[in-house]
Amino acid sequence: MLREPAVAGAFYPADPEDLRRLVARLLAEVPEERAAPPRAVVAPHAGYVYSGPVAAYAFKALSPLAGARPVVWLLGPAHYVAFEGISTGPFTAWATPLGEVPVATDRVARLLAMGPPFVELAEPHLPEHSLEVELPFLQMVLGALSLVPLLFGITDPIAAAPRIREALEPGDLIVVSTDLSHYHADEVARRIDAQTLDRALHLDAEGILESEACGRHPWAALTAIARELGWQPRLLAYATSGDTSGDRRRVVGYAALRYDAP
Repeated sequence: MLREPAVAGAFYPADPEDLRRLVARLLAEVPEERAAPPRAVVAPHAGYVYSGPVAAYAFKALSPLAGARPVVWLLGPAHYVAFEGISTGPFTAWATPLGEVPVATDRVARLLAMGPPFVELAEPHLPEHSLEVELPFLQMVLGALSLVPLLFGITDPIAAAPRIREALEPGDLIVVSTDLSHYHADEVARRIDAQTLDRALHLDAEGILESEACGRHPWAALTAIARELGWQPRLLAYATSGDTSGDRRRVVGYAALRYDAP
């Protein structure tokens, strides 16, 4: 089954050349950094006009993995369909205007064999943007990759974290999709987001769960995994939608982080 794009033409351009030019420009605006590739990144998932400049920092960090064909564990929150568990979906590939990304079906099958919280529901994925909007960046930076798509519904992410960690293999990459606070005045949002980021940088998975980040469940799972494996987080970029829209009355916060092995 092919998961067709749900938000092409809304969150990002539907025309392949327009999309390619936009992502290339956003990535080119991020300074080059000489560093080994991270084990995980966190990126925002709003429309590219709002969060693209911050998201580019997370994905530019993956540049050393270009051509490595990594398995990418893409974790995000369900915004539209309520369900219990963590859904892989039944798909064998995900489509964007830039082409198809194959699902690592053997890895997905291994997760589903573990039973709950892992489920195979398609419905939560069909309208969802949180995973989809990260794919064009991954395609542009990595070239070839395969995907383990995990959409978080009602679940205990810290309890699920050891099971995800058990399924990771050397060379796998985790990408968590989340925005931060929503619809506060800019100065309020920045205070709230500073507290959330402090919790993230101190690997406080339980604190992340108490935050306003819409992707707090997948982010908490990553944080618990990082805490167990000794991965160290680093903040790469932070902004609010007010920085791109100019409207600072009701903003959404965005951050890019990387997690490095010791």
